[in-house]
Amino acid sequence: MFEEQPQNEIDALMKANPEFRQLYQQHKKLNKKCMDAELGVLPIDDATLGMMKREKLLAKQRLLRMYESRPN
Repeated sequence: MFEEQPQNEIDALMKANPEFRQLYQQHKKLNKKCMDAELGVLPIDDATLGMMKREKLLAKQRLLRMYESRPN
């Protein structure tokens, strides 16, 4: 996520905004769990995986809104 944005901008936003940092870490954790579940490393039923993917998407959308509304 945020591969196209300069890392120093992401780092500054994580340092300045605790909500952004918490949400970023939550997204990262959900992304790993989803990947592990899809690879079969983490045994999860389809309903739980779907719920995790929706939660991950909502976190990503909120992070993008926060990133785009940051002061330049």
